[in-house]
Order: sequence, then C-alpha cells, then structure tokens
Amino acid sequence: MSEKKINVAIVGLGFGAEFIPIYQKHPDANMYAICQRNEDKLNEIGEAFGINKRYTSYAELLKDPEVHAVHINTPIQSHAEQAIAALRAGKHVACTVPMATTVDECRQIVEAVHETGLTYMMMETVVYSREFLFIKELYEKGELGKIQFLRGSHQQEMAGWPGYWEGLPPMYYATHCVSPVLALPKAEAEYVSCFGSGRISEELIPKYGSPFAIESCHIKLKDSDLSAEVTRSLFNTARQYRESFDVYGSKKTFEWTLVEHEESVIHTGETPERVKIPDYAHLLPKEIQSFTTQGVYGDDGETHLSFIQGSGHGGSHPHLVNEFLSALVQGRQPYPNAAQSANITCVGILAHDSAMNGGEKRYLPDFTFNKA
Repeated sequence: MSEKKINVAIVGLGFGAEFIPIYQKHPDANMYAICQRNEDKLNEIGEAFGINKRYTSYAELLKDPEVHAVHINTPIQSHAEQAIAALRAGKHVACTVPMATTVDECRQIVEAVHETGLTYMMMETVVYSREFLFIKELYEKGELGKIQFLRGSHQQEMAGWPGYWEGLPPMYYATHCVSPVLALPKAEAEYVSCFGSGRISEELIPKYGSPFAIESCHIKLKDSDLSAEVTRSLFNTARQYRESFDVYGSKKTFEWTLVEHEESVIHTGETPERVKIPDYAHLLPKEIQSFTTQGVYGDDGETHLSFIQGSGHGGSHPHLVNEFLSALVQGRQPYPNAAQSANITCVGILAHDSAMNGGEKRYLPDFTFNKA
C-alpha cells in the first residue's frame, strides 16, 4: 500500500462527513468516493467537498475496484453486515463503534479478516482523545506507578436521536467507556459481571426488551491482577453528558472532571491538583494537525449531535484517520484491530446479558487465531 495513495470511500454522511476533509488532507489518502442512500444528501455533500465519485448503493460501491478501503458510519445495526461485505469484496475496513450487536457477528468479522488478510479497525474515539494520550504518556513514563484499578463511564441522554436508539440496552453502546480501561494496560477482558438499575420509560422498553436506566459492569482483565468498572446510561437519568475514565496508580491517580470543560484532577499521593490536558496534534502529519481542535461538519456551523455531546471527541478524529492509514501503509495492525475490537464490543454485549440474568458471570470468547 506504500507505493500509492489509499483510495478511501466513506459510507454514511451524517457523522461520517466529519472525516471527509481529514482524508482529503492526509498525505497517504485519496478521498475517492462517498456513499449515501439519500441522493439529495449525497449530492449536497459531494458538491460541498468536491467529491465526484458518488454511490447511493453500497453494493455498487463495493464492486468498484478503485476503492481500497471503506470507512463505515452507518446505523449500528448495519455495521457487521457492511463490514463483512467489504472484507469479502477485498476492501480494508474502518468502522465507527460498536463493531457489531452480537457476539456471533463479532466472530464473523474476525474470521473474515483472518481469511482475507485485510485490515479492520474499529474507530474508537476515546483511545485517541487528548485525555487518553495524556494519561498514556504519564503511564509509559512511569509517573503513575503500578496501575491498581480503572473506571470508565459514559452517561448520555439519547432522547431526540434516530428511532433505532430508543430503548437500546446501555451496554450495547459501551465501547467509549470500555476501551480506555483495556487499552491503557494493553489488556483484554476475560469475563464480566453486570447489574442493571432503575427503569426507563415504559414505551421505550419493548423495542429491545431492556428495562434498565443504568448498567454497571465489572470487568476482569485477562492474565492480570487488575479489574475495572464501567457505567453506562442512555435514557431517563439526569446527568450532563460524560464520557470519562479514571486511573488509580500507586504513585499518581487521574480522575476525570465531574463537570464538562472544567479541569481534571491528578492526585500525587494524597495531594490533588487540577491539570490542563495538552493537545497532541504534534503526533500527526502537519497537514491534519488543525483537526484536533475544530469540527469540520458543514460550512454553516452545523455540527453533528454526537460531536456536540462528545465535546469534539477529545480531538480524536485525525488521530483515528492517521492510525488507520498508517497501519495500511506500514503493513501493521492498527489499534484496535479486529480481535481487540471484538473483545471491547463483546464486553458490552455480554454485560447486558449478565444484567438480564441477575449479574451472572459471562466469559469473553477467544478471538485470536493460531498463526502457526
């Protein structure tokens, strides 16, 4: 892939449009095509960003031999089917979270990657946010000491979002709080136990059969003395948006701010201090560094609701693009790759199953393949 630019097709142009200018300016990419079922929206975006190759049919896009990679930004129920179809059509895949909605779908994606030799990356924003990159830097310098415990939370009010979100089990969309507690110690989840709490509005329950307002899950990390806890809510819970993680170390502890836009806290021993999180644009090619501090969706100031609530996703979007493209150019695995994405996603899927069964322990499948 290093001999020429990678032709990228973006599928889904709501949140997906956020990434178009980043690919356009990345030195290793050619923003080749866009795909959207609504032809008016397709043409509007195509004209705005000067993209001539446009598809209303995903199947037709996959037939295009000039497409090297697809970046999927469609509704979550479509992720698995579309990722598998792309891999089977010979395309590398970047896909917004979550990877899938069932354990079997996750397994099928991992198998397709193994069988085709192609690359899959789940575009998980939190592990490329400036907050995570800051804590990762402290940890790798030894400033945190030994990690003793990790905690993540993602609380969000989904009223007003598209109908397929209504009544969604909280842990079905848990990757934003699961990923940092696994990525920092470079670990996988071994098993989970989760409890549901409270009750959402009665009219929301029948769609997925999930009654819980909040789900709280403990995760045992594989081959480690560590465990982690994650909390997730989507409806009927009074809380400002919070997408956070805390890390408790033997020397220093990081705790995410309780109120958005206020400074987080680092405890050194028993001494707390507020900390201003630096930006990490310097890790990126200069052509896309500006995208860590600005949204790119729309020319009239319009911004996707996910971007507004997520506080810009911590400047992660250009880092995600760069990781995906760099992995392709360098012939290496991105983080998270298919097996890691499956582990992260299945924590949430199996956590909800655990909650529906009174907190029963659920073991994660082994998604690795013996390459011998």
